[in-house]
Amino acid sequence: MRSIRGIVLIFLMLACVQVRAQSLKTLIVTAHPDDETMFPVTVFKLVRELGGSADLALVTDASGGYNGMVASKYYGMNLLDSAVGRRVLPAIRKKELMKAGEVMGITNFYFFDQVDDLYSTDPSPYLSGRRWNKDLVERQLDEVLAKGRYDLVICLVPSVEQHAHHKATTVLALRAVARLAGKKPIVLGGRTISRATTFSFSELPGYPETKVLASAPVYEVDVSHTFGEGGKHSYQIVADWVKAEHKSQSGDMNVAMHRGDVEVFYYFAQNGPNGLETIKKLFTALKMSGF
Repeated sequence: MRSIRGIVLIFLMLACVQVRAQSLKTLIVTAHPDDETMFPVTVFKLVRELGGSADLALVTDASGGYNGMVASKYYGMNLLDSAVGRRVLPAIRKKELMKAGEVMGITNFYFFDQVDDLYSTDPSPYLSGRRWNKDLVERQLDEVLAKGRYDLVICLVPSVEQHAHHKATTVLALRAVARLAGKKPIVLGGRTISRATTFSFSELPGYPETKVLASAPVYEVDVSHTFGEGGKHSYQIVADWVKAEHKSQSGDMNVAMHRGDVEVFYYFAQNGPNGLETIKKLFTALKMSGF
């Protein structure tokens, strides 16, 4: 009898964890279409397995990214040419993003249309307002956050080697949440890594809002775990479905296909320690869900 009661108790506890996770509303804040390919399985599981919801705010106009050699044949135009790209890529890449969003279950998209200008690792021109209309982006983020009443915000880990747009977008998202009146969503920085990687992150120098809470673990969603007949299934297929929608980026996506073992998430210090239990329960539910 004790054994049966114990099993029932464990089942009820696990069910309770999953119910709490189901009500989560998530906002993804990224710079470019295809940035969400850094954590697509987590979003898929949040929405399609745990019954939550997700929206996405895109900061740039998506006019950059001229690596579509094979995609040039698919779209019938030279997507390696910057002049062509500046004209056609915004519409193409936004449509691709929305198709990728269908896979993950994203509900709403918000486009802020700041210039996708060039590759750099220095976020200061964007955060100072020299390259982006920072005031406009801040107002738009404030409006989206206030309207959405989100529980969770996911953006890219703003590590030193990252594109300046990625870092600037994450800083802007953190600052927007800090400004938000009332209940604030928990902000996580995510990315995909290989198990062979020794990647770690604690803070982007010069931007104290990016500091990670030292007492928080690095949260993980294993996308390489195999299951089903002969172990031929894994959640990497979901990531591949999402990546495949970004056809204009055929060079980058070709390299990224079926790569990465784990989606990892860092808990920013500005969240404070009170959100740790919520995130612990969320990642427990993510691990339990699906296959």
